[in-house]
Amino acid sequence: MEFNTDGNTGEVEKIIAAEEDAGQRLDIYLAMKLDVSRSNMQKLLEDGRVVRGTKVLKANYKVRAGDEFAVALPEPEPLEIQPENIPLDIIFEDEDVVVINKKRGMVVHPAPGNYTGTLVNALLYHCQNLSGINNVIRPGIVHRLDKDTSGIMIVAKNDAAHISLSEQIQSKTARRSYIAIVRGNVKDDSGTVSAQIARDKNDRKKMSVVQSGGRDAVTDYEVLERFGRFTIVRCRLRTGRTHQIRVHMEYLGYPLVGDPKYSPMKVPFAINGQALHSQVLEFTHPRTGERLHFEAVIPEDMQKIITRLRNGQF
Repeated sequence: MEFNTDGNTGEVEKIIAAEEDAGQRLDIYLAMKLDVSRSNMQKLLEDGRVVRGTKVLKANYKVRAGDEFAVALPEPEPLEIQPENIPLDIIFEDEDVVVINKKRGMVVHPAPGNYTGTLVNALLYHCQNLSGINNVIRPGIVHRLDKDTSGIMIVAKNDAAHISLSEQIQSKTARRSYIAIVRGNVKDDSGTVSAQIARDKNDRKKMSVVQSGGRDAVTDYEVLERFGRFTIVRCRLRTGRTHQIRVHMEYLGYPLVGDPKYSPMKVPFAINGQALHSQVLEFTHPRTGERLHFEAVIPEDMQKIITRLRNGQF
């Protein structure tokens, strides 16, 4: 394949159109698939960075089922992310890893239009070194939490630790469990949701369950307490897809309390974002081989909801 570019080419993304994708404008379709703005995708198309076979395509091309597109993404421009003296709730730290209890409302890493006030800005101030595997935008970040999900995260301070931890997450030997407060009376005491997740066709900032063409996603859940209109559940991830717990619980009919994307209904509780907390993390230390177990205290906003539920105040 050949691209009509200036040679500044980083990764090449390959995308195959499904039957349900047929008829869409190429710029709209690829913007959704790659989670970029339509204007950015139009610029990539204008620059000759999208081909089908050997043919360079334009923005108004109508997608056909089975089309295979190659998109040459430019190398990201280096950005100097500034350290910021932002308080961190550190659960554990040594020369290889930092385990953090992230507060709700904190973005994990910088992104366009949001380059300050993130966990990465805080880490750069706190740590002398971080793993460079995920480039200057995401140094040390092995996995992430949504902005409005609180709880435990692990950060790598060197590349060897980063590789080990990433492999543990991929092989599922690193274990994560979450506490969630959901709407509705969850019927079964426990269960497993195995349903593919893909970007929502109508809103590229959302994910949704699809029958095919998505990424495999598996979530185990168990009921901890029931209160009729609300239920407290523990969720364990077998995979780590974007918004996975939020999407899977909404798919079951039990959306998370306070979730602005998947459950925008008003609830009688004060919480800014979804009631979801990453509570437990287990992993093998990348240097010592010791099995480590950490827990992050449930945040005050969720604890107040749980207290009200137990007192029947809803």
